[in-house]
Amino acid sequence: MSERKISIGNIDPVEFYGVNNTKFTTLKEFFPKLKITARGEEIIIQGEEKDIDLLVSKINALLEHYNKYNMLTLANLKRIILEDNAVENPEDPSSIIVFGNNGKIVRARTPHQRALVEAVKTNDLLFVTGPAGSGKTYTAIAIAVKALRNKEVKRIILSRPAVEAGENLGFLPGDMKEKIDPYLQPLYDALSDMIPPRKLAEYLESEIIQIAPLAYMRGRTLNDAFVILDEAQNTTRNQLKMFLTRMGVNAKFIVTGDISQIDLPNREDSGLAHASRILRDIKGIAIVQFDNDDIVRHRLVKEIVNAYNKETNNNNR
Repeated sequence: MSERKISIGNIDPVEFYGVNNTKFTTLKEFFPKLKITARGEEIIIQGEEKDIDLLVSKINALLEHYNKYNMLTLANLKRIILEDNAVENPEDPSSIIVFGNNGKIVRARTPHQRALVEAVKTNDLLFVTGPAGSGKTYTAIAIAVKALRNKEVKRIILSRPAVEAGENLGFLPGDMKEKIDPYLQPLYDALSDMIPPRKLAEYLESEIIQIAPLAYMRGRTLNDAFVILDEAQNTTRNQLKMFLTRMGVNAKFIVTGDISQIDLPNREDSGLAHASRILRDIKGIAIVQFDNDDIVRHRLVKEIVNAYNKETNNNNR
């Protein structure tokens, strides 16, 4: 017998399960071979794998319907369960990573994003490289939020090196937090897409989610945590070694970066290319290489990246 857990995310359990669990009871009646238990936002399913797979696909369809229409009636539930093609959206429901705010569905939208989602299941350390706009960090944070919701980890830790981009930190206004927050803003932005503001504030206050510059990682042991290091092309070899050796029990580490955007004075000092080269053959470590086809920002971003790459290649001839 297998067991699987699925989270309904930020949906009010009464809205999803129904008053006195009427909708949940109906759902169970359609799957008599499975043992289905609801504990708050978490649904626990026990039974044969093929039956579990079918139920999970139906629950994902129900969640997608609710997030699209902000409601799920008993009639909706029965119709969706009885449909051969459960999902109204033609995109593959298995591509859904997490349900975000205001019905936003966060998906693995490209082959390499899907490869990252799969690689996390069997590896504890991943190096993810690729161009700007390819969704490296956003996908990684979505995976981390899902792991936190599913109680696979107790906290999320996000970090970036505070490499100075033409400015000296000492000359920027404000205290240390105000000086470094601009470097960390992209991480806050991604989290704000996936976690309601009040809940995110609670997580940050209680340090269930921590966002800090790389220097703050020194001396720590990170247990029961999903840890993401962003912009790792701007770490030195020693900094990245320090970060990787923070890994504790039940920890997942994802290191992301773009080798073409190294801001260090000496490009050869970058720890990302070095670490991914010397560690690539170790079991439990995976490398996922994104490319220009993964770029999901404005259509011009892909053209801009291609133009810069073309010039770099011409200059290297």
